Amino acid sequence: MWKKVSLLFCLAIFLITSGFGCRLQSREVKEAMQPITLNYWRAWDEPDDFQELLGKYKALHPNITINYRKLRYEEYEDEIINALAEDRGPDIFSIESTWLPKYQNKIAPMPGTISMVYPIEKGSIKKEIVYEIRTTPSLSLKNLRAQFVDVVANDVVINNQIYGLPLSVDTLAMFYRRDLFNNKGIVNPPAYWDKTFQETVKKLTERDIQGKIIQAGAAIGGGSNVERSADILAALMLQSQAPIIKNGQVVFNRQIGDRYPGLEALRFYSDFANINKEVYCWDKSFDNSLDMFIRGQAAIMFGYSYHLPLIVAGRRSDFNGDDATQYLKDLNIGVSSLPQIAGAAQPVNIANYWVETVSKKSQHVNEAWDFVQFITKAENVTSYLNKTKRPTALRSLIEQQLSEEYIDVFASQLLTARSWYKGYNPQAAQDIMAEMIDSVVDSPGQIEAIASLGASKLKQTLSP
Repeated sequence: MWKKVSLLFCLAIFLITSGFGCRLQSREVKEAMQPITLNYWRAWDEPDDFQELLGKYKALHPNITINYRKLRYEEYEDEIINALAEDRGPDIFSIESTWLPKYQNKIAPMPGTISMVYPIEKGSIKKEIVYEIRTTPSLSLKNLRAQFVDVVANDVVINNQIYGLPLSVDTLAMFYRRDLFNNKGIVNPPAYWDKTFQETVKKLTERDIQGKIIQAGAAIGGGSNVERSADILAALMLQSQAPIIKNGQVVFNRQIGDRYPGLEALRFYSDFANINKEVYCWDKSFDNSLDMFIRGQAAIMFGYSYHLPLIVAGRRSDFNGDDATQYLKDLNIGVSSLPQIAGAAQPVNIANYWVETVSKKSQHVNEAWDFVQFITKAENVTSYLNKTKRPTALRSLIEQQLSEEYIDVFASQLLTARSWYKGYNPQAAQDIMAEMIDSVVDSPGQIEAIASLGASKLKQTLSP
């Protein structure tokens, strides 16, 4: 017995005097403090929009450098796919939330815990910074649902794992030209898709002596030349309680009870481009709806908050300052909530947003996901939101944004926003919906057959 105790005692003295325990901890921290570079690719926002975020993260983790790269949207997806295939891709990249099913096999889901080195100030008289390794739990599914608006959890969780987190979430709203409303004595934009909306559009539509439309009451009714036409139609369908996709099946053209609400929504929408209807205000020969709205040739258009800087850019020759909000006021541009179905139990809005995610091929998945979680926290993301003028993705910041002009409307719709597509080819889905709209405009009497064909084409995009 005494021999055993003596042996343990001698071993303990050896470890203490040799500094073995100290060297073990120091080696672990030293290895964790090795310089790391994370490449971060996005299609939107300038490096300056992330400057404060990157600075705060660097102060917390001085061994980690974030290389931020912005690519042109037109080339972004091709470059991402090619780079990942050739093992030269980024560690962190941003994708549209609807792209997640398509990219799932390229993404490393968020790990359950993350170990990182943190600086700690120690000493009561002589203070010094030392570093220690901490292992902390990642964002849980419960906290994801508690902190972010509902649409986020519905989109980013696949097989009970988190595949991305957003910096912001946008919602579809109604833009209108106050000057054109004032000229017609219209006090407020319509709140519902009802006779008031139709009468407002008719009143705002102007024709020349030959009957040709020279001012569209609203940019609605068309497919290929209307910004986000698929989203507008999807909103009408969902508000009419006609799901577009349910249980992996395309069902918008099916009968519900004694009605076909999806077809009714399609007909209501396309009537605005039907020359034989009283509400005719849009034509397939027109330019893109955003261009028409910027020029004052369309009184109403539907879009997201990201359209606001595009409107300013479209009139850049008239704008020499930095205050885009003031310029929108000078242009008499107003933003109103997306119209709803009168008498509906609850509003339905459409979400549009990107998520930050981590490549499965990254050599630093742990650090990359730590960065993504860091930049999407309420105390950090505010600087980005203030710079970019984007609506938040976090519940806790909604109330604050309700007092911010030109952001308030988009923020007010976040809690009722939904995504309508969860297939593998989002761009094809948008094109199919727009093509279906244009076909109905050309052949309104064939709406059932056209909708059936559109549903069949859309179904093909639900499989990889």
